[in-house]
Amino acid sequence: MAAPNGGAARQRFKPANAPSQTPATSKQPPRPKLQQQYQPPFQLDPRAAFYILLASHTLAALFHPIQDCDEVFNYWEPTHYLTHGNGFQTWEYSPEYAIRSWAYTGLHAFMTLPLKLATVSRTTQFYFLRVVLGLVCALCETRLFNKIAATLNPRIAITFLIIVATSPGMFHASIAYLPSSFAMYFTILGIAGFMDWRGGLRTAQGIWMFGIAATLGWPFAAAMSIPFLLEELGLGLLSDREGRTALFWRLIDGVVRTLITIGFQVTIDWFFYKKWSLVPLNIVLYNVFGSNGPDLYGTEPWHFYFRNLFLNFHLWFLLAVLSMPLLLAQQYFRAKGATKSSYLRGIVFLTPFYLWLAIFTLQPHKEERFMYPAYPALALNAAMALYIILANLGSTDPKDSVSRIPVQLRFGAILAFVVSALAISAFRTIGTIKAYQAPLSIYKLLHQPGVSRSGDLVCLGKEWYRFPSHYHLPQGVRAKFIKSEFSGLLPGEYSEAQNNFGMFPGAWLVPAGMNDENREDMGKYTDVKHCKFLIDSQLPSTETTSLEPSYVSDEATWEKVQCLPFLDAASTGVVGRLGWVPDLPFIPEKYKRTYGEYCLLKRRKQQPKQKPERRMNAVPNVETLQ
Repeated sequence: MAAPNGGAARQRFKPANAPSQTPATSKQPPRPKLQQQYQPPFQLDPRAAFYILLASHTLAALFHPIQDCDEVFNYWEPTHYLTHGNGFQTWEYSPEYAIRSWAYTGLHAFMTLPLKLATVSRTTQFYFLRVVLGLVCALCETRLFNKIAATLNPRIAITFLIIVATSPGMFHASIAYLPSSFAMYFTILGIAGFMDWRGGLRTAQGIWMFGIAATLGWPFAAAMSIPFLLEELGLGLLSDREGRTALFWRLIDGVVRTLITIGFQVTIDWFFYKKWSLVPLNIVLYNVFGSNGPDLYGTEPWHFYFRNLFLNFHLWFLLAVLSMPLLLAQQYFRAKGATKSSYLRGIVFLTPFYLWLAIFTLQPHKEERFMYPAYPALALNAAMALYIILANLGSTDPKDSVSRIPVQLRFGAILAFVVSALAISAFRTIGTIKAYQAPLSIYKLLHQPGVSRSGDLVCLGKEWYRFPSHYHLPQGVRAKFIKSEFSGLLPGEYSEAQNNFGMFPGAWLVPAGMNDENREDMGKYTDVKHCKFLIDSQLPSTETTSLEPSYVSDEATWEKVQCLPFLDAASTGVVGRLGWVPDLPFIPEKYKRTYGEYCLLKRRKQQPKQKPERRMNAVPNVETLQ
């Protein structure tokens, strides 16, 4: 049975380049061909993405507090020593242990050198370096954004951009002066290198980027390259002899580039330590095989990173965790035209985050910064998960139950999810800045004329771990530690020997009182009577002790130069600790934040005691006779 208008139907599905078969006798004009209109997804210009990321990271550089004392004492202070000749020294920089690389620190010191030569203030140098770190991070993220748009989908790239530009975790990790942040930058470039197959495989580039992340940054970052290397090896095994040969030379190329980087690092470290030392190996030996490993500094339960990542990425973290199950479900239940190779590539892209989370969840010693290298992978996982959800919610197939849901309702649900994620990010980020900004701001008054002078000492007691570095002190003013309830090993000071010691003697002279067992060294303390200024906090929940008296309340000895609000986390409810809560009258007290004072104190001038007049021939008081 012939279908009606069968000729027209056949004409509609003919190849576009087929010759016309319209009868010559037909006088009707040819009907237009009915073709399915394809609407390409919106593509954001990479330059616009870069400016969005740069704006976000610049705000972080200018306002976000330092969250980890390791950032100050292991990186800002050694950099200050290189550029200004003094600073605190941790045991990790002792030549006896050498588990911190001067190549990494020296690179950052070099970036601030032009400002030092231009006699720009040290505080400006501090913020300049933070902005530069944010710039580098934005450049790396933009490259990966571009590769995601070209390789996967522009919609995935836009979601990735939203996550890395707004999440509280990326807000502080992007500008943190830490090897884990540096490793994160080059992990981003490594993922981009392995992801881009246009014009040939870029195995060497990917290996080199992960190599830099592992050598100059953090050696454990190399673990994130494993899924990509396994993919490359799998392709090589399935290739012919020519393909395997090409893979071999790509691997050699990447390894050689990494070895050159290691050679550069070893040479720089030899210059400072005055001995040959492979710092990445020392780090691995200490953390994995050392008898006095990082567990000395505290251990956390297995769910620590799950809680921490939820705080830093909230809804996006949930999507990242669900990304692999969603991909598997998509492939087995709703696969439509997806090739096996694209499915396997999706697994490769999603695996690094799971691998990193599994490795560090198993370690007893856990710190927030250990997750930094995996932040971009988390963002990629979450972006791919949201794309899978959107693809299914957008279905118009009558067989799909989701197609019976009104389009407006589906769109509203996705919009509500994204808006909620942005609101939670703002709630968390603003809350952190408002709560803990004081340590970065309290030292500003010291720079005003007449407040301090060269030789003054600013002492740190129980607030030692919030010191933002000597970059915030005026020229000639030094920070010192006074005894508090803390009983571990505090940093010492770099040697400032000059005559006949060459350049940077503090880097190679073995300091006294250092150990890798966190044993207290009393030589690190200064008597409080030598302090001209003192940093102290007074919080409602704080109890005073003999070692931690309330210096703020001792008005006879100390006067307040300035006090700034500082969150008392112990007296604040869960909501107030998690983020910003405005102090409005209609908000219940249990949700409000409780603040204390974070103060810069100055020693009062003591009035000289007047000796009583002694009359001639007077009988001395009995109590004075010995």
